[in-house]
This record gives sequence, C-alpha cells and structure tokens, in this order.
Amino acid sequence: MKLGLFLYPSHPPERSIYDGTKWDLEVIKYADELGYSEAWVGEHYTDVWEPVPSPDILIAQALTMTENIKLGAGAHLLPYHHPAELAHRVAYLDHLAQGRLLLGIGSGGVPTDAILFDVDYKKGENRKMTAEALEIMIKLWTEEEPFEYKGEYWNVNKPESMFDTFGPHLVPYQKPYPPIGIAGLSPNSETLKLAGRSGFIPMSFAQTIETARSNWESVLEGAKESNKPAPSRDEWRVAKNVFVAETYEEAFENSVKSMMGRHFEEHALINYHNLNRLSAFKHSPDVPDEDVTVEYLAKHTWCIGTPDQVAEQLDELYEGTGGFGTLLINSYDYADEPEVWKKSMQLLIEEVVPRMKHNRKKTY
Repeated sequence: MKLGLFLYPSHPPERSIYDGTKWDLEVIKYADELGYSEAWVGEHYTDVWEPVPSPDILIAQALTMTENIKLGAGAHLLPYHHPAELAHRVAYLDHLAQGRLLLGIGSGGVPTDAILFDVDYKKGENRKMTAEALEIMIKLWTEEEPFEYKGEYWNVNKPESMFDTFGPHLVPYQKPYPPIGIAGLSPNSETLKLAGRSGFIPMSFAQTIETARSNWESVLEGAKESNKPAPSRDEWRVAKNVFVAETYEEAFENSVKSMMGRHFEEHALINYHNLNRLSAFKHSPDVPDEDVTVEYLAKHTWCIGTPDQVAEQLDELYEGTGGFGTLLINSYDYADEPEVWKKSMQLLIEEVVPRMKHNRKKTY
C-alpha cells in the first residue's frame, strides 16, 4: 500500500492566503522527503476554509521544491473552466512536471461555487457540463485533424494552421494525457461509475468502510457497463483522516482538540448538516444527527492512536474494503505547531504501514 496526501487545502479563516500556501508547500515538500507517492490539491472558489481557486499554481511551485512525488489538482472543477483554456493549462503544466502530473476532475460540490458561475447545481447541470468539458479536452489532446465542436455549453474549434506559425501545437507531455482521477463520496456513486466506465483512477472519500466498499462496487458496475475489464484495486485511492502519536492520549489531543477537529467542528460538520448529508459519517443509520460530533468521528470514522493502534485500524479498513492501492491522508493546517503534524506523517510511513498485515506478508 502506498501513501499519499489530499489537501483540501484546509485553513482556518484567520490564516492569510500567503501563509496558508506556505504551509501547503511545506507539507508537500516533507511528504516528498518521507517517500509519500502523491499529493492532490483541491479547488474551490467560495469556501472560506478551503481557499485555493487555482491548485495548478500551487502545484507549479511545489514541482520546484520536490523531486519524486506526483502532484495533481484534486480536482479541477470542469463546469467552472472553459475546456479549451483548461486543456492548454494542463498540457503546459504536464511538460513542467515531466511525468509527475496527475489530473483530478470534478463537478463541484459547493453550492455557492455553482451560484458564482450561474450553474444550476440543483438540476445537475454541473455534471452535464463536466462530461462535455472532458470530452472537449480529450479531443483537443488526441485528435490531430481540425474539428468543430458544437456543444450544449461550449463551442470549440481546433483550427487549421495559419501562416505556418499559428495553430494548435500544445499537447500533454504524458501520452495521451496525464492519468485522470475522479472521486466519489456516497454509496452507489455516479462519479465512480464514470471512473469505471472511462478507466480513470477511482478515488473514494467515503467515511465508513461500508460506503467505501460500495464505492468499489460502483467502479466495477461502471466498467461492466462499458464492457471494460475490471480495474485493478492497485489503482484505487481511499482517503482517510489519520493521526499517529506515541500515545493514544497525545493523538486524541492533537487531532480532536486541534486543527483536524476544528476543521470538522467549525466547517465540515456544519456544512454536512445543512446539506442533509450527516448520514455519510454514521456507523449506523439509527445514530441521531446531534450525536455526530468530532469525538464521534474520532471513535467511528477516523484512524487515530499509537502506531500499533492505527495499524490495526487501517488493517480493518483494508480488509473491510477488499484492498486498495494508495491511502490518501487528509491534510490539515498545523502551521502553528508543524512538528505535531510532521511527526504523525513520519510515524505513519515508518512505523504504521510496515506493521500492517498485508505489508508484513509481502516482506516474507
């Protein structure tokens, strides 16, 4: 099992944009030094706690500070970009990354982002726009001949060359384009069915083992619909909230009572409640909404504790889902106490992963 990072990126409202970005870059650089395989950076426009509208700018900076780690937007929200413009930005960044670029795509889950761009979120217009935008981007990357595309949302022309100097020339460094990842959260995820149909990297942000297992079934269902072979579980990314420390008490204090807990108490749980999605965190549908607190999450959905305890929890996740290739650790803003978060990252890769059952078996 490989380790990666997922950065929303989460920052408290009082953190300046500049200082928040410095922390994100510091974490990615440290992950590269430790041997983490990849890092994904989120994109939002109207979320105070996740204030990065241009993850590719952050990624471009991170590329100059790292050597091996792969980096990707997680995700570019396709309804909010002109596909011809984004196709060229991605292709350009792919050349700068020299094989280290990943491409996450999404439809957007923040209602006010959709309002900002006048997209009808309630009627699912964002999902239709995502499909159309992706089709255009792939055509621009893969079709050599000129074409005219007349869509429902965008019209795009790939023109003939002009004067022997003007004309389309920029395609991705990786052929035919960077590996594409698409994420899902809920049971019977339509986006993960799309991942299966298209052969994209499936990324599960499920909070419970049961939902994650359902996510993989969605991937398989999508592959079956398009008559594709079943994807490899090695391609599957599963995201989780993890905190490791020398003692359970220290792990509890530095997660529940620190920035990870604050992100959920002041941001995530409020939004999930207002969007009627708290069920995503419940280990049983009988749990009342008012019982879903940060302490509840620490007990039922997070993996926190000593290296032995977290290894046991991750073994349960791995075996309960049937296995996956990369564990993505959700990253939080510990800029005021950086060594606390860095120690957890270090213990995870050096002490926890080697103790997991399936990793021990592979070493014999």
